Amino acid sequence: MKANLALRELTLLGVALLAVVGVLAFTESRRDASHSGPQPEGAYSALAGSSGPAAFGRHTACGGVLAPDTVGVAHPTLPCGAQIFVSYNGTTVLTQVVDRGPYTIGRQFDLTDALARKLGLRGVQTITWSYARSGG
Repeated sequence: MKANLALRELTLLGVALLAVVGVLAFTESRRDASHSGPQPEGAYSALAGSSGPAAFGRHTACGGVLAPDTVGVAHPTLPCGAQIFVSYNGTTVLTQVVDRGPYTIGRQFDLTDALARKLGLRGVQTITWSYARSGG
């Protein structure tokens, strides 16, 4: 009876190990695909969409209120207030993290409506972003 239990545990361990390896391989292939092509050092490509006018008046996770003139991005892990450059179609804007999100699978940023307008971005598009360096 103990041999059957040990064999079952080894089989489950093997299946779990295969699952972890599969997830790591999938994650690495997605990371490689999202950073393909030549890019300036420190710049990253990401899928972004606009939060749109429906978000106006909503309190953000960073402590603000979204207004029609709020220029910013939502990102799940960058710190609130972090300044970044966002570029799309030849236009670059210095902005900051104003909220958490996005909560849409596959999208790395949500742009406020004002930022999307400044960039000329409609719908969901690939943007380039980089950290803004402090003057220290």
